[in-house]
Amino acid sequence: MTADARGPARTSDGRYVIVDGRRWRATDPEVPEDVAARLRSHLMAARRAVATARRAQDAEAERAARTRVHTAKVALGERGTPWWDQPESERRARWTEGLAALDATTSEEPAEESAGEG
Repeated sequence: MTADARGPARTSDGRYVIVDGRRWRATDPEVPEDVAARLRSHLMAARRAVATARRAQDAEAERAARTRVHTAKVALGERGTPWWDQPESERRARWTEGLAALDATTSEEPAEESAGEG
């Protein structure tokens, strides 16, 4: 295992990160940093949406948010076919298609109303 100042410990092959003793698949290192940042932003927003839907006991919204989490994780290479088993063209398609799907989903969502409106 290796660790550096930028993140958690990694396995020697770089395919996994170790967090609290658990092994998790690492983000595909070939994803361009600007794309990875946008995907992580979508991922965090989707995770917040899961929490909001759970608090509201809205099963449909929770399902939609979990789908967005999954899409972001696949696009980052953290789920689905392991990135080290994919040719470069499939890897690029995975993150570009995932980002496009998340961008489209986000643009279709209604804007949240402010608390003072009613």
